[in-house]
Amino acid sequence: MTIKLYAHPFSSYCQKAIIAFYENDVPFDFVMLDGSEPVASEFAALWPIKRFPLLVEGERVVSEATMIVEYLAVHHPGPVKLIPEDADAAIEVRMLDRFFDNYVMNTQSRIVFDALREEGRRDAQGVEEARAMLDTAYAWLDGWMEDREWAAGGAFSLADCAAAPALLYADWTHAIPERFANVWAYRARLLARPSYARALDEARPYRHYFPLGAPGGRD
Repeated sequence: MTIKLYAHPFSSYCQKAIIAFYENDVPFDFVMLDGSEPVASEFAALWPIKRFPLLVEGERVVSEATMIVEYLAVHHPGPVKLIPEDADAAIEVRMLDRFFDNYVMNTQSRIVFDALREEGRRDAQGVEEARAMLDTAYAWLDGWMEDREWAAGGAFSLADCAAAPALLYADWTHAIPERFANVWAYRARLLARPSYARALDEARPYRHYFPLGAPGGRD
């Protein structure tokens, strides 16, 4: 039975899930979520929260990018083990997955969403706090990535699926300081990973959606 993935190519969390599909060549039907009908109503009926990506396979409906990667690891395993079999390694992978989602991607999103607000409704303090959190996250990650090729577990994993779009968009929003050489080297490895390079190419036509402007030469 073919998997349907309700998603948009420019969404960071959709890219996170798509990387997992591409890593192990899992076939799926991409269902574009661009607000058009009847897909928009179909999606809302499946998941009233209306946050993507959403995986549908038969009667199974799986929301949230992390859980989609977990689902693929269980039901469509391949040669790339995005969730390590070793329990302790898996804990480390899941910890870094939460780091990239909570302290990089979600923090970056606070700044972007603020830019989309009307001038009188913007939250300068919230943006300042988000920028401070990103600075802290970059500094921590630079130390963590010393002598590591991938984020956790000793191999490319769920954590790296999260990191790739998180570090791309975070740098666009609040530039990663050049002094964090380990972060920059890691970001370059992620960009060169074929699964993410493919997802990134599919997102390029939508870069005009980014409200802060997509900087040239930083992808």
